[in-house]
Amino acid sequence: MKPKAVVKNWVDAFNRADVEALTEFYHEDAINHQVAESPAEGHEAIREMFTTEFARAGMVCIVENIFEDGEWAILEWRDPKGLRGCGLFRVIEDRIAFQRGYWDKLSFLKLHGLPLPNDQN
Repeated sequence: MKPKAVVKNWVDAFNRADVEALTEFYHEDAINHQVAESPAEGHEAIREMFTTEFARAGMVCIVENIFEDGEWAILEWRDPKGLRGCGLFRVIEDRIAFQRGYWDKLSFLKLHGLPLPNDQN
C-alpha cells in the first residue's frame, strides 16, 4: 500500500477513535512525535498516547490535502473547531515507521475546554 493510502486509512481509524486499529498501522518500534508532546516510541507507548488523548477530547481529522513523495505522506488537516495542523508519515512496508505532527497545543486545550499548563515562569 502506498503511503497516501495508508494515511487515508489511518484517518478513518482516527475518526472512529479506534486505538487498536491505529496502533496496528505502526511498526513495533515506530516513533510518533507530536511536537507539542514527548515522542511515543513503540506500540505500547503509541497505544497509550491514543488512549489518553481520545479519553480527554473528542478529536476529528478533516483531510484538506494528502501529498506523497516516495516513502513519505504529508497530511494537512483541520478539525470542526477550527484547529489546523499537519503530519508527516514515513511508511515502510505498508506501516508507519515514523510520524511527526505539528499543531498548536494551546489552541487545542482552549478549544476543548481543557486545563492550561501551569505557568512555569
